[in-house]
Amino acid sequence: MIVIGLNKKDKTFKRLPTYQECFHNDLLCDSMPYAPFGKTGIDVSLLGLGGSELALVHGTPDEEDGIQTVIEGIKSGINYVDTAPFYGQGKAEIVLGKALKHIPRHTYYLATKVARYGATPQDMFDFSYSRTLKSVDESLERLGVDYIDILQVHDVEFAKDTDIIVNETLPALQKIKEMGKIKFIGITGYSLTRLKDVLEKSTIHIDVVLSYCRCTLFDNSLKEYISFFKEKNLAIVNAAALGMGLLTEGGPPDWHPARSDMKEACKKAADYCKERNVNIAKLAACYSFSQPDINVHLIGMQSKKLLEANLRSLKEGLSSHENNVKEEILTKYFKLPVSHWENIEVNRYWEDLKKLHQQ
Repeated sequence: MIVIGLNKKDKTFKRLPTYQECFHNDLLCDSMPYAPFGKTGIDVSLLGLGGSELALVHGTPDEEDGIQTVIEGIKSGINYVDTAPFYGQGKAEIVLGKALKHIPRHTYYLATKVARYGATPQDMFDFSYSRTLKSVDESLERLGVDYIDILQVHDVEFAKDTDIIVNETLPALQKIKEMGKIKFIGITGYSLTRLKDVLEKSTIHIDVVLSYCRCTLFDNSLKEYISFFKEKNLAIVNAAALGMGLLTEGGPPDWHPARSDMKEACKKAADYCKERNVNIAKLAACYSFSQPDINVHLIGMQSKKLLEANLRSLKEGLSSHENNVKEEILTKYFKLPVSHWENIEVNRYWEDLKKLHQQ
């Protein structure tokens, strides 16, 4: 990854088109690394703001903290924000939209998604051409913007086959691009093999690929696909650097699809870190930040406390003690025979649909 040098003598961030004087916090921007975003011609912050957690604060007393977190994040130099209609069934986009009203549009790149929507199996996915066209208009309204920078097909592995994505979803995105509603096209998913399959079969130019939980302390299989993605001139986004809660002291939510042995290994690692006065979330974030050739690492942040912690991790890196603990947990807990949960969610989804059709 080519990182644009930032220091007190070379205020490169001030020359980025996303910089605005008197809006940005120059001191915090000074320590934010930026890099070219594939072949898109834009430069993005190494730390991106993942918007899924904003759904949790919608309509609660914490909503204002979530809104201020977005504002302060962009003021601090983050210029890449990612969300989706699926997060809280539109709630995350609504909260994000409330924040974006207070932020100059040119200071950030906005990514959202299509194809994944509802909370129940029967209305969760729709990869059709017509639904995709409708979805972008819904997102534009919720977000309160005139255009979206990156529109992505959400979780491609849940499509019955690759054909519907290649023949309907991606052509719809190309149509939306021609209409001027988006600038770039992307695909997302947990399954790296399905992402590769879509990229090999698509006749539509794809600019961005996003995978999640694949560049973490417990699973760094994304690195095996980096050369292929780079050959395709793709911008590469790593989401869920903290493993969707696995690599935190509080642990993952109940719905987390990881195998029980993985959850146990992560809990043991978190406890081991805590005993040594180290926060496993910081180790996880810094580990991901250090991996080469990834343009953006998305971390969900719905509070200023979390924002400040991640900015601090990026700026400070790991102490020698923290680095030693990181190496210890990699050896002690993360030499798992299987380090992923591929197909667990997908198989469950299709089994649930089958049961519904039998009723």
